Amino acid sequence: MTALDLSSPVAVVGTGTMGQGIAQVALVAGHPVRLYDAVPGRARQAAAAIGARLDRLVEKDRLTGAERDAARARLLPAGSLAELADCALVVEAVLERLEVKQQLFRELEDIVGEDCLLATNTSSLSVTAIGGALRGPGRFVGLHFFNPAPLLPLVEVVSGFATDVTSATRAYETARAWGKTPVACADTPGFIVNRIARPFYAEAFAVYEAQAADPATIDAVLRESGGFRMGAFELTDLIGQDVNESVTRSVWESFFQDVRFTPSLAQRRLVESGRLGRKSGRGWYDYADGAERPEPHTAEKAQAPSYVVVEGDLGPASELLALIREAGIEVREEDEDHGTRLVLPSGGQLVLADGQTSVEFRDVVYFDLALDYRRATRIALSASRDTSAQTLTEATGLFQALGKDVSVIGDVPGMIVARTVARIIDLAHDAVAKGVATEEDVDTAMRLGVNYPLGPFEWSRRLGRGWAYDVLDDLHLRDPSGRYAPSLALYRHAYASEKREGTS
Repeated sequence: MTALDLSSPVAVVGTGTMGQGIAQVALVAGHPVRLYDAVPGRARQAAAAIGARLDRLVEKDRLTGAERDAARARLLPAGSLAELADCALVVEAVLERLEVKQQLFRELEDIVGEDCLLATNTSSLSVTAIGGALRGPGRFVGLHFFNPAPLLPLVEVVSGFATDVTSATRAYETARAWGKTPVACADTPGFIVNRIARPFYAEAFAVYEAQAADPATIDAVLRESGGFRMGAFELTDLIGQDVNESVTRSVWESFFQDVRFTPSLAQRRLVESGRLGRKSGRGWYDYADGAERPEPHTAEKAQAPSYVVVEGDLGPASELLALIREAGIEVREEDEDHGTRLVLPSGGQLVLADGQTSVEFRDVVYFDLALDYRRATRIALSASRDTSAQTLTEATGLFQALGKDVSVIGDVPGMIVARTVARIIDLAHDAVAKGVATEEDVDTAMRLGVNYPLGPFEWSRRLGRGWAYDVLDDLHLRDPSGRYAPSLALYRHAYASEKREGTS
């Protein structure tokens, strides 16, 4: 099954930001495009706005003047749905209400030809439920573009329960012909991106609610240690707190209030107070003119230890040993099997975040996971009240000697990056095991849809097959609510690794 021929008209119903963006994508790809909006005059206004954006593309040398003029000639506002009768594809981008979308497609079904693809750009509703209102749901598919549609490459091609394979394939190939990167996805709450991305926000908010760190510090650790483009607090301010909270709540409710997707009470209070982020002038941060951005907590300069003793394999943090030696600090290695840790001159221990807490051990400082310890510019440390001041000072000085800023946070299991990445990996394994998408499409979706530095399966391979399971298993022991219980898919993944290596 091939993509739609460029001579085939494409219609977009709903001319808000997303509708205009989708129309522009189809138009620039070479299709005749019809615009329809239920509000009189809106389609004509949208056509004018798209024309203005085409002008800007010419100014930026992304289109020639001739290409712009040809595109404008192919763009026609429609005064009624009846004018879409000869279209080969209709994409809706109307209000996110099930009954509104169902009624629209019932009307379209009586207007367009039997071979016309019908598609929804919904981000939160069930494709199956929308298509269930049709006599012929086999031609109905989800085409979930990301905002802004002309710029972001990802398109989730969502098959509802009754979607024909030929319809999904044609939609997939058409999105690819439009220059997008499509990923195939079964109809599941949140699809790929909005399902697997929930822990990125949820764990940051949980650390904040535990009073372990403030938003600026958590954001800085996610960026400067985790390698994420933005922190959870600044990103939700950009998205809009109401929008982000609504998506979280929709996924949670669609999964029958699965505790793994529980919304944040702190974010709910923010929405109730009207602090919606950049668009309202204040969210987690203040965006008023002249408002100062809060700085992350950064430890004062401390004396580095003269040596460290390494016991066991540091696993994902093994790169630290080379950095410590390069900083002129002696590394002594011991063969005794005391676990995985660095021992400081004070006798205190420095341990990679593993889902446990410092209060459970004598004189322990945990350090957080980093995407790349060499390139990381900030490392988070956590300690309990029982951790000696000298041990914390030596741990701080050690990482400062490696050129890192240090943020000391409260004693929370899994810290910030480690618990976030472990949960993302778990949800990714769970989604693939349940037939939502392939590993490759999950990685592609998370890198292109939300700009993650690595896809969940890339991260899983880098960290080791059992790493995420062990972190979550430890977290689950300390919070048996079910939020951190490793999925059966992740358990099988970790166990298969152990069995292959000959361990029990």
